[in-house]
This record gives sequence, structure tokens and C-alpha cells, in this order.
Amino acid sequence: MKFVVRSFFRALRVALGPFMLLWEFVTRPKGLVRPLARQQQVDQACLNLALYQFKTCPFCIKVRQEMRRLSLDIECLDAQRDSRNRDDLARGGGQVKVPCLKITDASGASEWLYESGKIIEYLRGRFAGI
Repeated sequence: MKFVVRSFFRALRVALGPFMLLWEFVTRPKGLVRPLARQQQVDQACLNLALYQFKTCPFCIKVRQEMRRLSLDIECLDAQRDSRNRDDLARGGGQVKVPCLKITDASGASEWLYESGKIIEYLRGRFAGI
């Protein structure tokens, strides 16, 4: 029974995935426009962030849309197809769950932030006023 359920959802994901990606592209928000010096500061701060994601996960799409809205150039790592990223996520964050934002501070310590709502709240709090 478990095999049937997994197969059903896998087939559903394969069928709906291209439409979800098309919808993401069509509804792409305009980015926040900042003065060049401020955008360079934001880009520098984004070097310490990485988003672990699945391409067609609706919650990951929601976070990517917010990243575009805030004009954030955060590295997106595919944890679905790339086993190294999946292993890093499991080892560092403790679970393979997406979206997950890896936040690395100046000392090299990492914090793993799960849940799309919390990630969006963090990004808005850190970058919306800049």
C-alpha cells in the first residue's frame, strides 16, 4: 500500500511540476530597486546564505518568489536531485526537509532555518529595510 501511495504522489509531482514552474515564471514579482551601494551590501550579505530546496515544492517556490521580490541573490541548492546537497542538509540541519535556509555567520557557525514562513520573515526582517 505504501508503494502505491508513493507512486501516486510521485506521478502527480511529475505531471504538475512543469505547470508549477510555468506559474512561478509567469507570476514572477518585480524586484526591489536599491541604490547600487546598498545592493552591493545586500549581495555581500547573501554570500553567507544558501537555500536548500526542491524545484517544484510549493513552499520553496514561495520563498524563491520572496527572494526575487527583495532582489536577493541567494544560492539555491537542489536537495532533491543532488545527493551531496541532501546529505549536507541531513548532516547540518538534522533533517531532509525543504525549504531550509542555511545562515553562516562571520565565525563560520551555521544556523539552519526551516519552514517557509519563518524563512520569509527572516529575509524581510534582515533585507526589506536595506
